[in-house]
Amino acid sequence: MSLEEQLKDKLNPQQYRAVTSIEGPILIIAGAGSGKTRVITYRIANMLEKGINQSQILALTFTNKAAKEMEDRIKSLTGKKLQNLTISTFHAFGVRILRQDIDKLGYRPNFSIYDETDRYSLIKETGRELRFSPDALDVYKIGILFSDIKTGRKQFTSEYDQYRALYEGYQEGLRLYNSVDFDDLITLPIKLFREHPEVLSQYKNRYRYIMVDEFQDTSHQQYELLHLLADRNVAVVGDDDQSIYSWRGADYQNIVNFEKDFPGMQEIRLEQNYRSTGTILAAANGVIRHNTNRKDKELWSGNGDGKPIEIFMPENEAAEADFIAETIQGICAEEKRKYDDFGVLMRANTQSRPIEEAFLEANIPYTMSGGTSFFERKEIKDIVSYLRVISNHDDDINLLRIINTPRRGIGRVTIEAINTVAENMKTSLWEAINAIISVEDKDECPVSDKAIEDLKDFVSIIEENKAMLGGKGLGKKVRAMVERIAYFDYLIGENPKSEKAARFKFMNIESLIKSMEQWENNPDNQDTSLYAYLNRITLLSRDDLDDGEADKGKVNLMTVHASKGLEFPVVFIAGAEEGLMPHARAVEDGGDAAVEEERRLFYVAVTRARDRLLISSCLHRRKMAGTVECQPSRFLDEIPENLITYHEPPKEVNADEAHELLQNMLKNLSRPRVPKI
Repeated sequence: MSLEEQLKDKLNPQQYRAVTSIEGPILIIAGAGSGKTRVITYRIANMLEKGINQSQILALTFTNKAAKEMEDRIKSLTGKKLQNLTISTFHAFGVRILRQDIDKLGYRPNFSIYDETDRYSLIKETGRELRFSPDALDVYKIGILFSDIKTGRKQFTSEYDQYRALYEGYQEGLRLYNSVDFDDLITLPIKLFREHPEVLSQYKNRYRYIMVDEFQDTSHQQYELLHLLADRNVAVVGDDDQSIYSWRGADYQNIVNFEKDFPGMQEIRLEQNYRSTGTILAAANGVIRHNTNRKDKELWSGNGDGKPIEIFMPENEAAEADFIAETIQGICAEEKRKYDDFGVLMRANTQSRPIEEAFLEANIPYTMSGGTSFFERKEIKDIVSYLRVISNHDDDINLLRIINTPRRGIGRVTIEAINTVAENMKTSLWEAINAIISVEDKDECPVSDKAIEDLKDFVSIIEENKAMLGGKGLGKKVRAMVERIAYFDYLIGENPKSEKAARFKFMNIESLIKSMEQWENNPDNQDTSLYAYLNRITLLSRDDLDDGEADKGKVNLMTVHASKGLEFPVVFIAGAEEGLMPHARAVEDGGDAAVEEERRLFYVAVTRARDRLLISSCLHRRKMAGTVECQPSRFLDEIPENLITYHEPPKEVNADEAHELLQNMLKNLSRPRVPKI
């Protein structure tokens, strides 16, 4: 079947129009479950079929998973390798631009990207140098402020003036360590394009056709980057009803900006939903129409009405958790469902504990989305950075991470001097350090005597541990190195109010060493060198290699935010109460706009369900040390009454029914099982 025949066979009229409209600006409003990924992939395949060079196409989205899925589908449709097609997240595209031209902004090309842990450490270090008291250094709150300042969401006013010097010191620190943070991956390419129009011109000449997925999630900066790059042939795909990320800068008003900035734009609406039953969509439509200032749309389905939406009002969160666990087991038995057919969605991570306990009690396997990867924890990254510098002295990025961790008196002035020497000598920082400590004439030495001694101590630590490169006992050698650098004392100093937190972090290092020992003692492992170990953990810690295979066969427990883009045959929404949905903080601080975003969040939760939707709202819930009475969420009242059934707790069975159930269980147990291979 030719591609043109596939388009006519597999697309509805609105999808077909979106796929075949290639020239000019296009806004595609794609409702939940309306097949937008299919539209994007077929559209790119159609562009290639029409003779547009793959190198001229740029497709931007928000997650690596979405980018990979898109790429795989297009390759499958076209049967081509497509090595010059650019499908990328916004941030990965920013990295690509900076790797090519960041030197024009005064950075070295081998810059490092700071994650949240690195960011907080730099804020802390800068705060110490500026003599901020520990109580004034709420790094989480300050990190949000710095992100808002950098991305233009906030300005320095009298309210924030106390942090101005800290922000400037943080920015200087990033420069000094040749590093950028996550916000820089968008703001620096914009700065580069504005200050160097010849660079922008190169990108505009290359990318003649641009597409953006999840357009409602773009921030002002991401929109600005798009606006700089795009001429006329730009298509954006999104749904204002699913805009739920304002807290990280997303603004669905970019849809309005697009209409204004790209005159002659055509709008195409995708309203046929291929995911959910008619009842679920009618509930979603009933809720979201209470929002104002939205693109009016009415999702519809050809999948039939399906089952009514079940609402359960348990006494408390423990009863709610038991209800979810028991209902999952019941549906599995009655409908022959697998555990990974279920999604359990919460407004906040704090709701997970009783649900997890109920799953453990009932032997229900589950996976919890989110959390920090083991290899992204600061204490683990610090130790691994030592190993990387021991294996490769010229690794500037990891050397800068550990040169003053634990603190050994090597401050910014010394690091600045090392950077200058390295630049002048055109060499690595390691060689610059060795050149500095080898200077015989003190008058010519760019650092103090004290700094010389501290640098010598650092060099000796790295040199002493060369034994790790070969031989046996890698774990034992790493343990000795951790003691040599007094890392536990450093953790105590970093966590002055909680020795327990310091011990927990140190236990993580012990876990790393024990896993190292298990790896090197595996008889099947022929190469136990430090190089082999570092290669192994580089692969282990790469997020893009986690394809979710390990989570198959498990119930999916996650926040509603984390569920965006996913779907499950059966969905539970836990905690549909005032104070959780909508969240109390949104109602108190954000007014009507925040409540409308909370309603969009509830809409996203509802539209994750394909066949069945069950919603629980507790009568009471533990809060702090006591118990509070709960009110059902206002969003439940917005679901049309005729779509709802109130779930009754399971009735007690009589003696005859109990006997029959027991006999059925015994029959199942007595059946021979096929052993797993």
